[in-house]
Amino acid sequence: MGLLVFVRNLLLALCLLLVLGFLYYSAWKLHLLQWEDSEYDRLGFLLKLDSKLFSKPAPMFLDDSFRKWARIREFVPPFGIKGQDNLIKAILSVTKEYRLTPALDSLHCRRCIIVGNGGVLANKSLGSRIDDYDIVVRLNSAPVKGFERDVGSKTTLRITYPEGAMQRPEQYERDSLFVLAGFKWQDFKWLKYIVYKERVPLPSKAKCRQCQVDSKQERRQKSGSEAQSASDGFWKSVATRVPKEPPEIRILNPYFIQEAAFTLIGLPFNNGLMGRGNIPTLGSVAVTMALHGCDEVAVAGFGYDMNTPNAPLHYYETVRMAAIQESWTHNIQREKEFLRKLVKARVITDLSSGI
Repeated sequence: MGLLVFVRNLLLALCLLLVLGFLYYSAWKLHLLQWEDSEYDRLGFLLKLDSKLFSKPAPMFLDDSFRKWARIREFVPPFGIKGQDNLIKAILSVTKEYRLTPALDSLHCRRCIIVGNGGVLANKSLGSRIDDYDIVVRLNSAPVKGFERDVGSKTTLRITYPEGAMQRPEQYERDSLFVLAGFKWQDFKWLKYIVYKERVPLPSKAKCRQCQVDSKQERRQKSGSEAQSASDGFWKSVATRVPKEPPEIRILNPYFIQEAAFTLIGLPFNNGLMGRGNIPTLGSVAVTMALHGCDEVAVAGFGYDMNTPNAPLHYYETVRMAAIQESWTHNIQREKEFLRKLVKARVITDLSSGI
């Protein structure tokens, strides 16, 4: 009798093990299937958006292997690096740093917030909540001093391009990284002057006026090999000095501009060239970067409400919403739809409720 009970219990245990093994095997196969259904190139760049966003992230910044990155080497700026090899190599040979800080890289859960420049930030007293994030990303020349109560005092990354960079050295935060978003080949040439602490050639007043006229007209993207001065192609004056040492300077991976434009927002491809309405704003580019490199993403200061023309456009000035005009390069409505989808799906959190 005891032997029969023992055999029966043994058979039950074996059956239970077989069931558990089958369930484990099925879950493992399903996991593999999910990875196989997601299309990535051999360097981990997203090729197809699936329900599991950015499982294999692209690197935030260009490093000395940039020429091997298939997803950007075939496109000219702003969507890639074609024609920029020598400039980028020269810059990276001096900066020598390609990641965040060691402390941030070691975090198991990285919480990031992108602080936009919208007037919706004014009088929200979000400063302490913003400063609570591990990485605080600010855009262009948006000031911090004097606005700490609403926008916080912490800056980890300041992402900008030449025309958007702060022009007074004293405005820069001491403990932040300066990150270039290269929208045209002249931007990389400008950064080379900055990194090497060389004099930035300044355009004449007549040339500045012509740059502003040209920026409003659709024109062919220029090749990086064209021999023109660094001042050509800028639509307004640019900073001549950035008070950062080379190791504090980074180049944003242009893949995020490409992915934001064509994969996420759905802007016109235009043969991979800059064209009318196919350049994402820096805010959407920064959000895309954060979705790759952060475990939790929030935004604040995003969203323009055209139904309130007297509302402040930016938190730091008195210009009103009515001043916004149709942009040649951006599609604000499509970007707003993209951001709303992310908020609705709880992929990102909107602290200032502007989206």
